[in-house]
Amino acid sequence: MKIAFIVTSFPNLSETFILNQITGLLHLGYEVEIFANSNPNQDKVHPNVEACRLMERTHYFNMPANKVKRVLKALGLLIANFHKAPGRLLRALNVFKYGRDALSLRLLYALIPFLGREQEYDIIHCHFGPNGNLGARLKQLGIQGTLVTTFHGHDTRLGIEKGGHIYQNLFEDGDCFIAVSDYNYKNLINFGLDENKIIYHPVGIDLDKFIYKWQSEPSKDTKPIKVLTIARLVEIKGLQYGIQAIRKLLEQHPELILEYNIIGDGPLKGNLEGLIQELMLGKFVHLLGPRGQKQVVQSLQQSHIFLLPSIAESFGVVLLEAQAVGLPIVATSVGGTSQAIIDGKSGFLVPERDVDALAEKLQYLIEHPELWPDMGRAGREFVEEHYDIKKLNRRLVEIYEALLAGWPKQYHMANPASTERG
Repeated sequence: MKIAFIVTSFPNLSETFILNQITGLLHLGYEVEIFANSNPNQDKVHPNVEACRLMERTHYFNMPANKVKRVLKALGLLIANFHKAPGRLLRALNVFKYGRDALSLRLLYALIPFLGREQEYDIIHCHFGPNGNLGARLKQLGIQGTLVTTFHGHDTRLGIEKGGHIYQNLFEDGDCFIAVSDYNYKNLINFGLDENKIIYHPVGIDLDKFIYKWQSEPSKDTKPIKVLTIARLVEIKGLQYGIQAIRKLLEQHPELILEYNIIGDGPLKGNLEGLIQELMLGKFVHLLGPRGQKQVVQSLQQSHIFLLPSIAESFGVVLLEAQAVGLPIVATSVGGTSQAIIDGKSGFLVPERDVDALAEKLQYLIEHPELWPDMGRAGREFVEEHYDIKKLNRRLVEIYEALLAGWPKQYHMANPASTERG
């Protein structure tokens, strides 16, 4: 089986769920190639990228942002590649049929890396709806392969904001759509997608990388209590509410010795630094910046409570990682987070933007450390049962094989809310 992945950028440190699928399929013996719009050129790269020599399997569209440079480069690419597939290349420029995708030259830049390959792909797996749109266009241009699209978070929210019609061509030409949560499943139906094309298949984590640490009850002189958040510094992560909850907690209990660490980077870094200064929390709240997976695991294992105050979240992979190492959770009940933890058993869910509720649950966990061991064990067992990436990758292969065999009825998926997880 030969599989092509179409992604936005690669390797992206914040998208380990895609990397885990790619490396898992390679370890199972399948041939995988990666097609990406760009290389984010991050300072830190997941070690599996080098270990599996993934850069040798990656092809970039490399479309210049500057319009003049884009046109000049496109002319050169046309001349150099015209002999490979003149009909496809000319069709990729058909503005009347492909609209903005052709006018912007995006379709031409995406098509060229696919040309001249010795064999077509069995599966073309697109992560995120806009990349699925691109995959559908490539399929219309004659790139062969069964088209699978996984919907995650911002692509679902984009459909809610702009209307499901933005995925109309994809819904018509796509062969299978993977929903990682109930939230995504329900929205895909609302967008007008045929439910017989949807299957629930969550993202998972590599449990070998997240070693469970028994959360023994701390002694009275344990200092400080460490609360951790791992998130991109963007609006939907609701980090301002988490910071405000810490402020409220310290106002009500000034005797607390508390440390709130936030791992991640993003456009709101300056805003959050300003908020921390405004609330005089510089001694308590620390923005640690981006971290590699090894450092992330170390931070998880050195913490006591995990906090995720998002205002939108299609699922919440980081919740799986935190539970895998044995941390009790406080998170907001948004999107698919109710599928990522067991409310009341491995953690607590509270309403979004509710600073009082966040502070209340944090206080409860701090006052009842005797609960930490049982909550940590429940979380680890939950993740092992439902979100082990090795199990999920084997199931993904079964889905691929079922598609290639004609998509038998047992893979048609009813609403996953009524189906056992995993």
